[in-house]
Amino acid sequence: MASPAKPHLVFFPFPAQGHITPAFQLASLLHRCHGFDVTFVHTEHNRRRLLRAGGPDALAGAPPGFRFVTVPDGLPPSDDDAAQDMAALHLSLPAMVPHFKKLVVELSELPAASCCCLVSDIVPILRAAEDIGLPRVAFWTTSASSFMALQQFQHLIAKGLVPLKDFPSFVRTTDPDDAVVALMLHLMECYRTVPSAIIFHTLEELERQVIGAMSDILPPIHAVGPLPLLLGQAGDPAGVDTSSSSLSKEDRACLDWLYAKRPSSVVFVNFGSVVKLADEQLVELAWGLANSGHEFLWVIRSDQQQAVLPPELVAETEGRGLVTSWCPQEAVLRHEAVGAFVTHCGWNSMLCWPCVGDQQTNSRMACTEWRVGVELGEDPSREEAEAAIRQVMEGKRGEELRRPAAEWKEKAALATRPGGSAWVNLEKVVNEVLAPLIDKL
Repeated sequence: MASPAKPHLVFFPFPAQGHITPAFQLASLLHRCHGFDVTFVHTEHNRRRLLRAGGPDALAGAPPGFRFVTVPDGLPPSDDDAAQDMAALHLSLPAMVPHFKKLVVELSELPAASCCCLVSDIVPILRAAEDIGLPRVAFWTTSASSFMALQQFQHLIAKGLVPLKDFPSFVRTTDPDDAVVALMLHLMECYRTVPSAIIFHTLEELERQVIGAMSDILPPIHAVGPLPLLLGQAGDPAGVDTSSSSLSKEDRACLDWLYAKRPSSVVFVNFGSVVKLADEQLVELAWGLANSGHEFLWVIRSDQQQAVLPPELVAETEGRGLVTSWCPQEAVLRHEAVGAFVTHCGWNSMLCWPCVGDQQTNSRMACTEWRVGVELGEDPSREEAEAAIRQVMEGKRGEELRRPAAEWKEKAALATRPGGSAWVNLEKVVNEVLAPLIDKL
């Protein structure tokens, strides 16, 4: 007698680190706690990076029912240990569609794995799933606030009100024929009409007003996060091992360095996997860190290390600064020695230097609504950087920031416990979204 078909999810995240990690966390959670089989799709370029970072067996240790597959990305082969050019990557996304459709056919031929649903944030892949009648759910990996801002672009452009300072930087023109404008409007139209539901990687209590407002204009939406805390509740007290989704080799020795430091004494600096600072900006920030007098852990990716820090600066910070090319960021942020986070404001922050994309909106929310951040200027000098670091690390202003940060931390912990909002929303995703979609097949 043939085995009954098992519920099977295909995760196909946008091929950049900030999208891959939360998608992998959500896939792991649904596999571990709700019994879904998972096929997780990487591009060939990212597969090579994963194997360099984690060794030849990096993708070989998945549990039964969880497998990785790769597809070409349509770009020239590269062995660079760095994110691909974002513009070129966006233009190449349609080239992945035939490979995705072929994968779906192959999955349908597997025994006991014919029930499929796509989870993705790639517009051409979501539309391809619609074309072939495959159930689909969108997964938005950044803030709900930035999504809401993007939803308003069409109205703002029509009124001649862009660019706006605190809106995502994707659109800095009022030209209706601009290619990026068209891309963003196409993206938002897809999210409104193609998926059966949208999962936001956010804390409901953090963005409840925005989520409520969007409920009238979008398919059913569910706030599920923070995912690392949910995974911790699922049986791994340290959260999921995200090194298995890291495209760069993590320097875990930096954790030993942190263990020797006093609580809240270290400034952690990381601008993510894509943002590139100019050499002059790196040097100015370095002097700001040096002159602040505080210890720091600074991630400078290998593709940014061509910048040469002045010898006198290196001498000035000897013994109180550690520079590494990549780190286990979640473990670092959880560490009690970390007192402030200097970042591009991807979807975390305390001392915010927003650069591109959704980061301006995230910074605005972190600094004015959630009251956990201080924003640096667009191109801060060493004096501005030093003053901002001192502000968040010392005295009354630092205490003012830490109080709401501690409150949000407690709310996040409560939300991700069984019965909390994130846990309940995840069960709704399973029972009200995924299960009915698969039952229709």
